[in-house]
Amino acid sequence: MLSVNVGTARPSPTGRGPRTGIFKAPVESIEVRDPGPKRVLDGAAVSGVADDHVGDGRHHGGSLQAVYAVASEELAWWSAELGRELRPGAFGENLTLAGFDVDAALVGERWRIGDEVEVRVTGPRIPCNTFRAAMGVPGWVRRFSDRGRTGAYLAVVTPGTIRPGMSVTVSARPDHGVTVPLLYRAITTEPDLAGRVLTAADHLDAETIDVLRRRAPYALDAEPS
Repeated sequence: MLSVNVGTARPSPTGRGPRTGIFKAPVESIEVRDPGPKRVLDGAAVSGVADDHVGDGRHHGGSLQAVYAVASEELAWWSAELGRELRPGAFGENLTLAGFDVDAALVGERWRIGDEVEVRVTGPRIPCNTFRAAMGVPGWVRRFSDRGRTGAYLAVVTPGTIRPGMSVTVSARPDHGVTVPLLYRAITTEPDLAGRVLTAADHLDAETIDVLRRRAPYALDAEPS
C-alpha cells in the first residue's frame, strides 16, 4: 500500500451540484467499514471510509462503492501522458497501490489488506462530470475510457484500519475470468461483450446485470443463480 487518501467537502469543479470530496490527499491511516445502501445523510453520501466526503449520493457511496483503489503505476502512466505529475489521490482514490495490478482484478475477487481488513472487488469506476472537471483535460472521459484501466471499487467484507506500507494479497479469486476492465468495456464502449460478462452474474449486483441485459438483450443465456 503506497498511500491512503481522503477528501474534505469542497465546491464542485463543475460549478454546480453538491460539494465534492474528489480532491483527496494522503493521510496516516483510514478506517474502512460497510456503509450500507446508497443514501444521503447530513447532506452527503455515506462513504465506506471514515471522514471521507462523498457528495453525490445518487451515483456514489454505499456498500458496492465503499472504497476506491487505483494503481500508482496507472497514475505514473497518465503523468507521462499528460505531462504533469499525478500524485496519490489524484483520481479521487482512497487506496493507491504500488506493485499490485488493480486492473487485473476479477469481479468478486477478495483482497486481504494487512492482517485485519478484507475487501471484495465489485466493479469499475465510471467517469462522471465531476471527475472530468477535476482533471481539467479536454476529452478526458473519452481518453480515460479508451485507456480502460479505471481502478476498482471495493466492498468492505471485514472492517478495520489501513495504513501505507501494509501488504495487499489476493485471498480468493473466482474462476469466471471477468476482469474489471472487461466489465467496464461491456457497460460503456463494447456492448457485444455483455454476454461474456454475464457469465460472472453471481458476482454482479442487480443494477449492473440490468444494464448489461439492456446493452445486449440477446445475451441472456447466463441467468444469475
